[in-house]
Amino acid sequence: MTAHLLNHRAEGPASAPPLLLGPSLGTSLALWDRVAPELSAAHRVVRWDLPGHGRSAADLIGPDATVGDLAALVLDLADALGVDRFAYAGVSLGGAVGLHLAVHHPERLTSLAVLCSSAHFGGEAPWRERAERVRREGLDGLADSAGARWFTPGFSVPGLVRDHREADPEAYAACCDALAAFDLRDRLGDITAPTLLVAGRQDPATPPAHLREIADAVPAATLVELPGASHLAPAQCPRAVVGALRTHLGGPPAGGMAVRRDVLGDAHVDRAQARQTPFTARFQDFLSRYAWGEVWTDPTLSRRERSMITLTALVAHGHLDELALHVRAARRNGLSPQEIGAVLLQTAVYCGVPAANAAFTTAQRVLAEEETG
Repeated sequence: MTAHLLNHRAEGPASAPPLLLGPSLGTSLALWDRVAPELSAAHRVVRWDLPGHGRSAADLIGPDATVGDLAALVLDLADALGVDRFAYAGVSLGGAVGLHLAVHHPERLTSLAVLCSSAHFGGEAPWRERAERVRREGLDGLADSAGARWFTPGFSVPGLVRDHREADPEAYAACCDALAAFDLRDRLGDITAPTLLVAGRQDPATPPAHLREIADAVPAATLVELPGASHLAPAQCPRAVVGALRTHLGGPPAGGMAVRRDVLGDAHVDRAQARQTPFTARFQDFLSRYAWGEVWTDPTLSRRERSMITLTALVAHGHLDELALHVRAARRNGLSPQEIGAVLLQTAVYCGVPAANAAFTTAQRVLAEEETG
């Protein structure tokens, strides 16, 4: 990673429209773990870490930093990646960066989404006090209460709390300085980018009223309020955030990822996304774009027909774990147990009795689990 650039992760086709995702104070790019892979089917998604957070260097900013300083780092990153114009979405402090870019660098943005954020953050004094406390005591105390500030009772993402605890105190304090000095209320009317505001109805840090204030001032802005969401909506309500962003960005409402979820189920796709690493990201993107976004969406064959073909191919090659997955998928696609049995009987003729015998054993187990589940 280049030392003078923000740490970042890029996902999705290099030729797709770029989308930059900004984090909240105290978090890392992991805040977007359940959103970025979904959006990368149609966009080149680049998420970044604040200075001193995640893997970004702490010395990228210093005391008395401003949101403008952070926005400049984002533009440096975009320039280094060869990105001239981009869509932008950010949470809290990341959203403030987006507002600054929309006001001061409108030529760079194709669209803006501001999530759980504000045009001001409650005055200067509380943030100066927090910065002083962090410089004096470190981040352990604030990290202990992070879950209550970020999520509704009973919900937690331990990894994000750990990121908070491990952030650099000086860089965190500098980000507090930036929030203390931030107030764009008198410039909101200058924003020309298509703008989406997303509020968590249970957000105590930036309540819906803060997002309504922006929506009322920005011409033709759209406001979405998410029930059950607190301050870190992408982590707590990722499906709702993905839906809102897809609609706002003007991409396909579903695409490969949605078909993948329809056929394989949310639980399987969520597990696959949770296991995704930079090493496997291109393969997961290939699956979503090509297998699910092109092949499974081709209207020439119905999903029922595709399920029957898939079952046959998996029996032929002896992929029993994948067969179990697609027996469940076949049921979602409307095949009855009798029809699945008929497909497997057909494979006994053309793939061999031993292969069909193993397939029947696997399918019977899956169908029995479905009946008892």
